[in-house]
Amino acid sequence: MVITHRAGLETLSIDHNNLEKGHDMSSLRLPTVAVAAVNAAPVFLDLRASIDKVEDLVATAARDGAQLVVFGEAFLAGFPIWNAVLPPIDQHGWHERLVAESIVVPSPETERLGRIARANKVTLSVGVNERNPDSLGQLWNSNLVFDPNGRLVNHRRKLVATWYERLTWSHGDAHDLRPVELDGWYLGALICGENTNTLARFTLLAQGERLHIATYPPAWPFDGRSEDFDYDLCEFIRLRSAAHAFEGKVFVVVAATTLDDTAVRAVAGGDTRIEKALTATPPAAMAIGPDGRIVAGPMTQAEGILHAEVDLRKEVVAKQAHDIVGTYNRADIFSLSVDMTRPAILRPNHQASQPNQTDSATEARVVVTNNLGAAPAG
Repeated sequence: MVITHRAGLETLSIDHNNLEKGHDMSSLRLPTVAVAAVNAAPVFLDLRASIDKVEDLVATAARDGAQLVVFGEAFLAGFPIWNAVLPPIDQHGWHERLVAESIVVPSPETERLGRIARANKVTLSVGVNERNPDSLGQLWNSNLVFDPNGRLVNHRRKLVATWYERLTWSHGDAHDLRPVELDGWYLGALICGENTNTLARFTLLAQGERLHIATYPPAWPFDGRSEDFDYDLCEFIRLRSAAHAFEGKVFVVVAATTLDDTAVRAVAGGDTRIEKALTATPPAAMAIGPDGRIVAGPMTQAEGILHAEVDLRKEVVAKQAHDIVGTYNRADIFSLSVDMTRPAILRPNHQASQPNQTDSATEARVVVTNNLGAAPAG
Protein backbone atom coordinates (compact mmCIF):
# COMPACT_ATOMS: atom_id res chain seq x y z
CA MET A 1 0.00 0.00 0.00
CA VAL A 2 1.28 3.45 -0.90
CA ILE A 3 0.60 6.21 1.62
CA THR A 4 0.24 9.67 0.12
CA HIS A 5 1.04 12.79 2.11
CA ARG A 6 0.42 16.31 0.88
CA ALA A 7 1.66 19.66 2.09
CA GLY A 8 1.23 23.03 0.45
CA LEU A 9 3.16 26.24 0.69
CA GLU A 10 1.47 29.57 1.09
CA THR A 11 1.74 31.27 -2.29
CA LEU A 12 3.18 34.71 -2.83
CA SER A 13 0.67 36.86 -4.69
CA ILE A 14 1.67 39.75 -6.92
CA ASP A 15 -0.81 42.49 -7.78
CA HIS A 16 0.17 43.25 -11.35
CA ASN A 17 -2.25 46.21 -11.44
CA ASN A 18 -0.09 48.01 -8.87
CA LEU A 19 3.18 47.41 -10.66
CA GLU A 20 4.57 49.89 -13.13
CA LYS A 21 4.34 48.71 -16.69
CA GLY A 22 7.55 47.01 -17.70
CA HIS A 23 8.59 46.30 -14.14
CA ASP A 24 6.49 43.25 -13.32
CA MET A 25 7.84 39.68 -13.23
CA SER A 26 6.04 38.51 -16.36
CA SER A 27 9.33 37.88 -18.17
CA LEU A 28 10.79 36.00 -15.20
CA ARG A 29 9.43 32.47 -15.11
CA LEU A 30 9.12 31.45 -11.44
CA PRO A 31 6.37 28.84 -11.31
CA THR A 32 4.81 26.95 -8.45
CA VAL A 33 5.88 23.33 -8.89
CA ALA A 34 3.98 20.29 -7.61
CA VAL A 35 6.62 17.86 -6.40
CA ALA A 36 6.38 14.24 -5.24
CA ALA A 37 9.14 12.55 -3.23
CA VAL A 38 8.90 8.76 -3.27
CA ASN A 39 9.95 6.60 -0.36
CA ALA A 40 9.88 3.07 -1.74
CA ALA A 41 11.79 -0.18 -1.93
CA PRO A 42 12.69 -1.60 -5.32
CA VAL A 43 11.89 -5.20 -6.12
CA PHE A 44 15.17 -6.40 -4.69
CA LEU A 45 17.77 -6.89 -7.42
CA ASP A 46 15.12 -7.29 -10.12
CA LEU A 47 15.50 -4.53 -12.69
CA ARG A 48 12.46 -5.25 -14.84
CA ALA A 49 10.11 -5.60 -11.88
CA SER A 50 11.54 -2.47 -10.27
CA ILE A 51 10.89 -0.44 -13.44
CA ASP A 52 7.34 -1.83 -13.35
CA LYS A 53 7.10 -0.39 -9.83
CA VAL A 54 8.45 2.97 -11.03
CA GLU A 55 5.72 3.01 -13.65
CA ASP A 56 2.99 2.33 -11.10
CA LEU A 57 4.25 4.89 -8.59
CA VAL A 58 4.75 7.61 -11.20
CA ALA A 59 1.19 7.07 -12.44
CA THR A 60 -0.10 7.35 -8.86
CA ALA A 61 1.88 10.54 -8.21
CA ALA A 62 0.81 12.08 -11.52
CA ARG A 63 -2.86 11.36 -10.83
CA ASP A 64 -2.42 13.31 -7.59
CA GLY A 65 -1.07 16.28 -9.52
CA ALA A 66 2.71 15.86 -9.37
CA GLN A 67 4.83 17.57 -12.01
CA LEU A 68 8.15 16.33 -10.61
CA VAL A 69 8.50 12.76 -9.30
CA VAL A 70 11.71 11.87 -7.46
CA PHE A 71 12.98 8.40 -6.52
CA GLY A 72 15.84 7.66 -4.13
CA GLU A 73 19.47 6.66 -4.52
CA ALA A 74 20.15 3.51 -6.60
CA PHE A 75 16.46 2.64 -6.77
CA LEU A 76 17.16 0.55 -9.87
CA ALA A 77 17.55 -2.07 -8.75
CA GLY A 78 18.80 -1.71 -5.21
CA PHE A 79 21.37 -0.06 -2.97
CA PRO A 80 24.35 -2.38 -2.20
CA ILE A 81 23.73 -2.32 1.52
CA TRP A 82 25.70 -5.56 1.96
CA ASN A 83 28.83 -3.39 1.61
CA ALA A 84 28.06 -2.08 5.10
CA VAL A 85 27.40 -5.27 7.00
CA LEU A 86 29.15 -8.22 5.32
CA PRO A 87 32.86 -9.03 4.99
CA PRO A 88 34.12 -8.31 1.46
CA ILE A 89 34.93 -12.01 0.94
CA ASP A 90 31.24 -12.80 1.49
CA GLN A 91 29.89 -10.22 -0.96
CA HIS A 92 30.77 -11.68 -4.34
CA GLY A 93 27.40 -13.29 -4.98
CA TRP A 94 25.58 -10.05 -4.21
CA HIS A 95 27.88 -8.10 -6.53
CA GLU A 96 27.29 -10.55 -9.37
CA ARG A 97 23.55 -10.13 -8.96
CA LEU A 98 23.80 -6.34 -8.88
CA VAL A 99 25.91 -6.25 -12.05
CA ALA A 100 23.37 -8.49 -13.79
CA GLU A 101 20.56 -6.08 -12.85
CA SER A 102 22.39 -2.84 -13.65
CA ILE A 103 21.67 -0.35 -16.43
CA VAL A 104 23.64 0.88 -19.42
CA VAL A 105 22.93 4.46 -20.51
CA PRO A 106 21.41 4.65 -23.07
CA SER A 107 19.58 1.33 -23.28
CA PRO A 108 16.08 -0.12 -23.69
CA GLU A 109 15.63 0.43 -19.94
CA THR A 110 16.35 4.16 -20.17
CA GLU A 111 14.05 4.38 -23.18
CA ARG A 112 11.30 2.82 -21.08
CA LEU A 113 11.89 5.28 -18.26
CA GLY A 114 11.55 8.08 -20.79
CA ARG A 115 8.25 6.65 -21.99
CA ILE A 116 7.00 6.53 -18.38
CA ALA A 117 7.81 10.23 -17.95
CA ARG A 118 6.18 11.12 -21.26
CA ALA A 119 3.04 9.04 -20.68
CA ASN A 120 2.46 10.76 -17.33
CA LYS A 121 3.61 14.24 -18.44
CA VAL A 122 6.05 14.51 -15.52
CA THR A 123 9.71 15.18 -14.96
CA LEU A 124 11.14 11.95 -13.55
CA SER A 125 14.30 11.61 -11.45
CA VAL A 126 15.53 8.13 -10.58
CA GLY A 127 18.71 6.70 -9.09
CA VAL A 128 20.32 3.76 -10.91
CA ASN A 129 23.24 1.38 -10.81
CA GLU A 130 24.93 2.22 -14.10
CA ARG A 131 27.26 -0.25 -15.79
CA ASN A 132 30.16 0.63 -18.04
CA PRO A 133 29.21 -1.00 -21.36
CA ASP A 134 32.90 -1.72 -22.02
CA SER A 135 33.73 -3.30 -18.67
CA LEU A 136 32.13 -5.89 -16.41
CA GLY A 137 34.11 -4.46 -13.52
CA GLN A 138 32.81 -0.90 -13.35
CA LEU A 139 29.57 0.39 -11.90
CA TRP A 140 28.58 3.97 -11.12
CA ASN A 141 26.02 5.37 -8.71
CA SER A 142 24.05 7.50 -11.17
CA ASN A 143 20.98 9.70 -11.29
CA LEU A 144 18.87 10.20 -14.40
CA VAL A 145 16.38 13.00 -15.06
CA PHE A 146 13.81 12.72 -17.85
CA ASP A 147 11.67 15.66 -18.93
CA PRO A 148 7.91 15.43 -19.68
CA ASN A 149 8.74 14.68 -23.33
CA GLY A 150 10.67 11.61 -22.24
CA ARG A 151 14.11 13.02 -23.05
CA LEU A 152 17.07 12.22 -20.82
CA VAL A 153 18.11 15.77 -19.88
CA ASN A 154 20.52 15.10 -17.02
CA HIS A 155 22.82 12.12 -16.45
CA ARG A 156 24.97 12.37 -13.34
CA ARG A 157 27.47 9.97 -11.81
CA LYS A 158 28.17 10.40 -8.09
CA LEU A 159 31.48 12.23 -7.72
CA VAL A 160 32.86 10.05 -4.94
CA ALA A 161 31.57 6.72 -3.69
CA THR A 162 31.30 7.00 0.08
CA TRP A 163 33.37 4.76 2.36
CA TYR A 164 32.23 1.13 1.94
CA GLU A 165 30.33 1.99 -1.28
CA ARG A 166 33.73 1.86 -3.00
CA LEU A 167 33.50 -1.91 -2.93
CA THR A 168 30.78 -1.49 -5.58
CA TRP A 169 30.97 1.90 -7.29
CA SER A 170 33.66 3.83 -9.11
CA HIS A 171 34.14 7.56 -8.72
CA GLY A 172 32.03 9.57 -11.14
CA ASP A 173 32.62 12.96 -12.74
CA ALA A 174 31.20 16.47 -13.08
CA HIS A 175 29.50 15.87 -16.41
CA ASP A 176 25.96 17.26 -16.12
CA LEU A 177 26.77 18.87 -12.78
CA ARG A 178 24.42 21.63 -13.85
CA PRO A 179 20.77 22.57 -13.38
CA VAL A 180 18.28 21.82 -16.16
CA GLU A 181 16.16 24.82 -17.14
CA LEU A 182 12.77 23.05 -17.49
CA ASP A 183 10.53 26.09 -17.96
CA GLY A 184 11.94 28.11 -15.10
CA TRP A 185 12.70 25.33 -12.62
CA TYR A 186 16.50 25.18 -13.01
CA LEU A 187 16.51 21.71 -11.52
CA GLY A 188 19.74 20.28 -10.07
CA ALA A 189 20.51 16.96 -8.40
CA LEU A 190 23.07 15.57 -5.97
CA ILE A 191 23.34 12.04 -4.61
CA CYS A 192 23.57 11.37 -0.86
CA GLY A 193 26.95 12.51 0.50
CA GLU A 194 27.43 14.88 -2.44
CA ASN A 195 25.04 17.11 -0.54
CA THR A 196 27.89 17.77 1.91
CA ASN A 197 30.34 18.58 -0.89
CA THR A 198 30.54 22.37 -0.68
CA LEU A 199 32.07 22.85 -4.12
CA ALA A 200 29.56 20.56 -5.85
CA ARG A 201 26.68 22.41 -4.24
CA PHE A 202 28.16 25.79 -5.13
CA THR A 203 28.63 24.67 -8.73
CA LEU A 204 24.90 24.03 -9.08
CA LEU A 205 23.93 27.25 -7.33
CA ALA A 206 26.36 29.35 -9.38
CA GLN A 207 24.65 28.10 -12.55
CA GLY A 208 21.25 29.29 -11.37
CA GLU A 209 19.80 26.31 -9.50
CA ARG A 210 16.34 27.03 -8.04
CA LEU A 211 15.00 23.56 -7.28
CA HIS A 212 17.29 20.89 -5.86
CA ILE A 213 16.92 17.10 -5.75
CA ALA A 214 18.71 15.21 -2.96
CA THR A 215 18.57 11.40 -2.96
CA TYR A 216 19.48 9.02 -0.15
CA PRO A 217 19.99 5.31 0.67
CA PRO A 218 17.78 2.99 2.73
CA ALA A 219 20.22 2.69 5.65
CA TRP A 220 23.68 3.79 6.68
CA PRO A 221 25.15 1.69 9.52
CA PHE A 222 28.24 3.54 10.70
CA ASP A 223 29.63 2.36 14.03
CA GLY A 224 28.88 -1.12 15.32
CA ARG A 225 29.98 -0.18 18.85
CA SER A 226 26.74 1.73 19.45
CA GLU A 227 23.19 0.46 19.87
CA ASP A 228 21.80 2.47 16.95
CA PHE A 229 25.00 2.11 14.88
CA ASP A 230 25.67 5.81 15.50
CA TYR A 231 23.82 7.28 12.56
CA ASP A 232 20.45 9.04 12.72
CA LEU A 233 19.82 8.93 8.98
CA CYS A 234 16.62 11.00 9.03
CA GLU A 235 18.21 13.79 11.06
CA PHE A 236 21.40 13.88 9.01
CA ILE A 237 19.33 14.05 5.80
CA ARG A 238 17.46 17.02 7.28
CA LEU A 239 20.70 18.76 8.28
CA ARG A 240 22.23 18.42 4.82
CA SER A 241 19.06 19.44 3.02
CA ALA A 242 18.39 22.44 5.24
CA ALA A 243 21.98 23.61 4.81
CA HIS A 244 21.73 23.64 1.02
CA ALA A 245 18.27 25.20 1.04
CA PHE A 246 19.26 27.96 3.46
CA GLU A 247 22.68 28.72 1.98
CA GLY A 248 21.46 28.70 -1.60
CA LYS A 249 17.95 30.08 -0.95
CA VAL A 250 16.45 27.24 -2.97
CA PHE A 251 13.84 24.55 -2.48
CA VAL A 252 15.09 21.01 -1.80
CA VAL A 253 13.14 17.83 -2.55
CA VAL A 254 14.43 14.72 -0.76
CA ALA A 255 13.60 11.12 -1.71
CA ALA A 256 15.04 7.89 -0.32
CA THR A 257 15.21 4.29 -1.40
CA THR A 258 14.01 1.94 1.34
CA LEU A 259 14.45 -1.72 2.26
CA ASP A 260 11.62 -4.23 2.33
CA ASP A 261 11.55 -7.37 4.45
CA THR A 262 12.75 -9.47 1.52
CA ALA A 263 15.96 -7.45 1.20
CA VAL A 264 16.61 -7.34 4.94
CA ARG A 265 16.16 -11.10 5.37
CA ALA A 266 18.24 -11.91 2.29
CA VAL A 267 21.23 -9.78 3.27
CA ALA A 268 21.08 -10.56 7.01
CA GLY A 269 20.81 -14.30 6.49
CA GLY A 270 19.21 -14.75 9.90
CA ASP A 271 21.77 -12.61 11.77
CA THR A 272 19.68 -10.44 14.13
CA ARG A 273 22.50 -7.95 14.62
CA ILE A 274 22.67 -7.31 10.89
CA GLU A 275 18.89 -7.03 10.72
CA LYS A 276 19.04 -4.35 13.41
CA ALA A 277 21.83 -2.52 11.59
CA LEU A 278 19.72 -2.37 8.44
CA THR A 279 16.58 -1.12 10.18
CA ALA A 280 17.78 0.95 13.17
CA THR A 281 17.48 4.40 11.55
CA PRO A 282 15.26 4.61 8.45
CA PRO A 283 15.60 7.42 5.90
CA ALA A 284 13.00 10.08 5.19
CA ALA A 285 11.40 12.01 2.37
CA MET A 286 10.92 15.74 2.85
CA ALA A 287 10.69 19.12 1.16
CA ILE A 288 12.55 22.14 2.55
CA GLY A 289 12.12 25.82 1.74
CA PRO A 290 14.69 28.56 1.11
CA ASP A 291 14.53 29.53 4.79
CA GLY A 292 15.83 26.08 5.73
CA ARG A 293 12.56 25.00 7.33
CA ILE A 294 10.65 21.82 6.48
CA VAL A 295 7.51 22.43 4.44
CA ALA A 296 6.53 18.78 3.95
CA GLY A 297 7.54 15.69 5.88
CA PRO A 298 9.66 14.18 7.14
CA MET A 299 8.00 10.97 5.98
CA THR A 300 9.70 7.80 7.18
CA GLN A 301 7.22 5.17 6.00
CA ALA A 302 8.90 2.51 3.90
CA GLU A 303 6.32 2.96 1.14
CA GLY A 304 4.83 6.38 0.52
CA ILE A 305 4.64 9.44 -1.70
CA LEU A 306 5.13 12.87 -0.15
CA HIS A 307 3.53 15.74 -2.07
CA ALA A 308 4.27 19.46 -1.77
CA GLU A 309 3.86 22.63 -3.80
CA VAL A 310 6.90 24.89 -3.98
CA ASP A 311 6.55 28.51 -5.10
CA LEU A 312 9.86 29.56 -6.62
CA ARG A 313 8.99 33.25 -6.21
CA LYS A 314 9.74 32.88 -2.51
CA GLU A 315 13.43 32.68 -3.37
CA VAL A 316 13.58 36.30 -4.57
CA VAL A 317 13.30 38.05 -1.20
CA ALA A 318 15.43 35.40 0.50
CA LYS A 319 18.26 36.06 -1.94
CA GLN A 320 18.03 39.79 -1.33
CA ALA A 321 19.67 39.23 2.05
CA HIS A 322 22.09 36.40 1.25
CA ASP A 323 22.88 35.52 -2.35
CA ILE A 324 26.06 33.47 -2.08
CA VAL A 325 26.58 33.34 -5.85
CA GLY A 326 25.81 37.02 -6.39
CA THR A 327 25.75 40.05 -4.14
CA TYR A 328 26.87 38.13 -1.05
CA ASN A 329 30.10 36.91 -2.59
CA ARG A 330 33.36 38.37 -3.87
CA ALA A 331 34.11 37.32 -7.42
CA ASP A 332 37.16 39.55 -7.41
CA ILE A 333 38.60 37.26 -4.71
CA PHE A 334 37.08 33.81 -5.29
CA SER A 335 36.47 31.72 -8.39
CA LEU A 336 35.84 28.02 -9.05
CA SER A 337 36.96 26.03 -12.08
CA VAL A 338 35.04 22.81 -12.79
CA ASP A 339 36.03 20.21 -15.38
CA MET A 340 32.72 18.95 -16.76
CA THR A 341 34.12 16.51 -19.27
CA ARG A 342 33.16 12.84 -19.11
CA PRO A 343 36.50 11.01 -18.91
CA ALA A 344 37.30 8.19 -21.31
CA ILE A 345 40.21 5.82 -20.77
CA LEU A 346 40.55 5.14 -24.52
CA ARG A 347 40.64 7.72 -27.30
CA PRO A 348 41.21 5.78 -30.51
CA ASN A 349 43.75 7.29 -32.89
CA HIS A 350 42.91 6.05 -36.36
CA GLN A 351 45.68 8.10 -37.94
CA ALA A 352 48.85 6.54 -36.60
CA SER A 353 51.02 9.38 -37.88
CA GLN A 354 49.19 11.87 -35.66
CA PRO A 355 49.86 12.19 -31.91
CA ASN A 356 47.05 11.42 -29.51
CA GLN A 357 45.31 14.61 -28.44
CA THR A 358 42.25 15.44 -26.41
CA ASP A 359 39.26 16.03 -28.64
CA SER A 360 38.68 19.74 -28.20
CA ALA A 361 35.02 19.29 -29.12
CA THR A 362 34.51 17.30 -25.92
CA GLU A 363 36.33 19.72 -23.66
CA ALA A 364 34.02 21.36 -21.16
CA ARG A 365 36.09 23.06 -18.52
CA VAL A 366 33.74 25.55 -16.96
CA VAL A 367 34.76 28.43 -14.74
CA VAL A 368 31.97 29.05 -12.27
CA THR A 369 32.21 32.67 -11.19
CA ASN A 370 30.10 35.77 -10.71
CA ASN A 371 32.91 38.07 -11.79
CA LEU A 372 31.72 40.66 -14.28
CA GLY A 373 35.17 40.71 -15.83
CA ALA A 374 37.19 38.01 -17.49
CA ALA A 375 37.66 34.58 -15.98
CA PRO A 376 41.01 34.04 -14.29
CA ALA A 377 43.77 32.64 -16.44
CA GLY A 378 45.07 29.14 -16.03
